[in-house]
Amino acid sequence: MDFLETDEQQMLREAVATISKKYGHSYFVEKARSGQKATEMWKDLGDNGFCGVNIPAEYGGGGMGIAELGIVAEETAAAGAPMLMLVVSPAICGTIISKFGTTDQRSKWLPRLASGEMIMSFAITEPDAGSNSHKLNTTATKDGDVYRINGSKYYISGVDEAEAILVVTKTGVDENTGRGQLSLFIVDTDAKGLDKQPLPVEITAPEKQFTLFFDNVEVPADRLLGTPGNGLAQVFVGLNPERILAAFMACGSGRYALDKASDYARERKVWGRPIGTHQGLAHPLAIAKINLELASLMAKKAAWLFDNGHDASESANMAKYSAAEAAIAALDQSIQTHGGNGMSSEYGLADMWGAVRLFRTAPVSKEMILNFVGQHSLGLPKSY
Repeated sequence: MDFLETDEQQMLREAVATISKKYGHSYFVEKARSGQKATEMWKDLGDNGFCGVNIPAEYGGGGMGIAELGIVAEETAAAGAPMLMLVVSPAICGTIISKFGTTDQRSKWLPRLASGEMIMSFAITEPDAGSNSHKLNTTATKDGDVYRINGSKYYISGVDEAEAILVVTKTGVDENTGRGQLSLFIVDTDAKGLDKQPLPVEITAPEKQFTLFFDNVEVPADRLLGTPGNGLAQVFVGLNPERILAAFMACGSGRYALDKASDYARERKVWGRPIGTHQGLAHPLAIAKINLELASLMAKKAAWLFDNGHDASESANMAKYSAAEAAIAALDQSIQTHGGNGMSSEYGLADMWGAVRLFRTAPVSKEMILNFVGQHSLGLPKSY
């Protein structure tokens, strides 16, 4: 692992930052509050090849890795306009299709994912399963040449801007363990029998959340992705990139907050001096900066491990945990540094709280990460 970015990575970072700052936080918030999508920014990123930097080159992508997609996610967030669907569409769906899709499936889906022309959503979470994927109740039953999907999913991001959804279903039960055997299907968002209900949340973002109801949704057999019954293993190939991308995005959000706080602390004068001269404000900001840099290192390590074919599970979990905590602390201290102005819409900080606070809970909760580290890193007995 090299601590210096390559020239190509530096150029990617600069290019994405330039595009992202062109739109910025005001654009992002305006789209969110008016119920619109950040379509122009997404298209700009896609037209320049940045939505699919991790997609194989033979399918129209950049042929790079999660490390480079992480740079894209970080720079959009650092401009105050984090693009959540970068985590979902190219990172989760793109990675899983690249790894497990047939030649026809890769040819059908990957080029348009790479160009940003289409967005794919991902549906695994269910009301009664939570973090326990073995308890999924959404079923896919073989019926001749098709499968029929029944069940429900919730907290599914961006369904209203997606063309298709990668859906995790139960297609059988393991006789030895009693656990569900999972399978993945690509389902069109306009499929007959699929009901999409908005799920209101206190997060200022253009991407919305949905509850999905599958009522005998018919899916052709060629929409089955990978090996039937082996879906959980396939899902985890996409969940490590999800956690790594979440870490990069959290780090970018923390950078945005710290940049705002530092600028304000240099310019705002009370008792004749900039408030940044006071250690009561300077030291907490310095601590926030240190913790963001530490989290960034772990995110880069996780991305390097994944891109080089190593097990990135531990690092991906640690990166997501540390980045979430660092971003929350950075935003909170930035709001505090601004005093009353921290709650003003003009300063673009308080409206980020819901999205940044979410990093502690999703895509995997801090408690489940601590369970993982306790069991797999420390060798402690399993707690659940």
